[in-house]
Amino acid sequence: MSELTDDEVVAAFKALGHPTRLAILGWLKDPESFPPQDRPAQEVGVCLKHIQARADVSQSTASQFMATLQRAGLVTCQRVGQFSHYSRNEETIAALGKKVSLAI
Repeated sequence: MSELTDDEVVAAFKALGHPTRLAILGWLKDPESFPPQDRPAQEVGVCLKHIQARADVSQSTASQFMATLQRAGLVTCQRVGQFSHYSRNEETIAALGKKVSLAI
């Protein structure tokens, strides 16, 4: 696991600065809590449509939220056909936790 730069830490905290994005990252910790999909969420991630439904936002807002989390390195995206599936990037999340614990 590589250490995050200060800029990466700031980007992660900015991404988590919106309550819904923070909630989404928490929800993705248990991908099986979402409705069943054609392929297991543990394998491919959670489909954007399920994240959108739980967040009760439009498709475009859900896409923007996920793009922000992805740019910050907090989630990864896998395309399955025409759908985007998202998973937590546990390596980055662990590195963020380590960096924060060292700074405080």
